[in-house]
Amino acid sequence: MGRATFAARSYRATALVLRTQPLGEADRIITLLSAEHGIIRAVAKGIRKTSSRFGASCEPFTLVDVQLVHGRSLDILTQAQTRAPYGQYLAADYSRYTAACAMAETAERLTAVETGYYSAQYRLFYGAVATLAKAEHDPQLILDSYLLRALAAAGWAPSFTDCVRCGAPGPHSSLNVPLGGVCCSSCRPPGSQTPGAEAIELLAALLAGDWSVADQAADHAKADAGRFVNSFVHYHLERQVKALAHVHRTARNASPQES
Repeated sequence: MGRATFAARSYRATALVLRTQPLGEADRIITLLSAEHGIIRAVAKGIRKTSSRFGASCEPFTLVDVQLVHGRSLDILTQAQTRAPYGQYLAADYSRYTAACAMAETAERLTAVETGYYSAQYRLFYGAVATLAKAEHDPQLILDSYLLRALAAAGWAPSFTDCVRCGAPGPHSSLNVPLGGVCCSSCRPPGSQTPGAEAIELLAALLAGDWSVADQAADHAKADAGRFVNSFVHYHLERQVKALAHVHRTARNASPQES
């Protein structure tokens, strides 16, 4: 009876490891993101022992096939098989690793507050981690593109073309974080940013995943776009993404004008 009950409570998933934390002397709590179940928090018993069969399968940013058993507060990880060890490639580069940490923190936050939209958040995070691991683009650009698209999937889609207040067609030169994008001269509230046309064009490219434009961006445009993205994330999540403090961002000599 015990084995039958155990089997009935078990399930399988393909997931990405977001983070781990120690539990007791030999266990770890593993936080995963899957398309079917959203955020999964499970105990990997004995994983910190040298004889553990889980090994590197449960390191952050690893794509794994897992088998788990439902528990009261935490599930129990019974099997884990590595599908793609993205974490190994990211850990070798500080910029890519910190960008991945910021994405993981955001993914966990967004998926925790959503219900039923796990698949979209999982696909965006998976795609961004795989792209980071392949070093195909500037880590800062991959991070900002992911953050914009993840927030859009959660229902906070910014606009970088038409005025977010009246719908007047662009281009427009002002950005406003609370309104969610560009504003025309008539609708522009006090405190709006005026970063320049290149930064707004870059933001639009990052939201659309247009790397032919994004890869050509100048450093000052990257800096201004990153500043807006950080503020936009903070505004909608209503708290800081702690890992963003460790992300290397392109600097510029002067901040974009606000008025």
